[in-house]
Amino acid sequence: MNLEKVFFAFFIVLALTLNFGFFIGEIDNPVHHSVYELFAAIVVSLIATVLKFGDRTHLGAVLLATSLVADLQLITASIVWAAVEHATQTGMTPHVMAIIVSLSGGALLANVTSVVLFVAETLAVRR
Repeated sequence: MNLEKVFFAFFIVLALTLNFGFFIGEIDNPVHHSVYELFAAIVVSLIATVLKFGDRTHLGAVLLATSLVADLQLITASIVWAAVEHATQTGMTPHVMAIIVSLSGGALLANVTSVVLFVAETLAVRR
């Protein structure tokens, strides 16, 4: 067992699960989506992205691309949240919450793609 591969797999799966935890719930209800969980999803996603920089294969490039997409979506969601909470007078509305959750849904799809590709590569190496 390669400890580096364990850390790599741990962080890409953790990024997926944290993203899923934030995404799940009523799309327009802010009570169902924690800002702290979004923050944790961003941090873990950024760590997973850094870990993907070392792979020079074609699959490594695709894994990095999926991670960059997830980072972009999650960071955009956090910027929207911060702007609404601190720069506007309206505060959080169901419409804005739906935008934030939709952005995290895009990141979730990118993370699922990353995990599926990683599992497929692991199965192909075994054979």
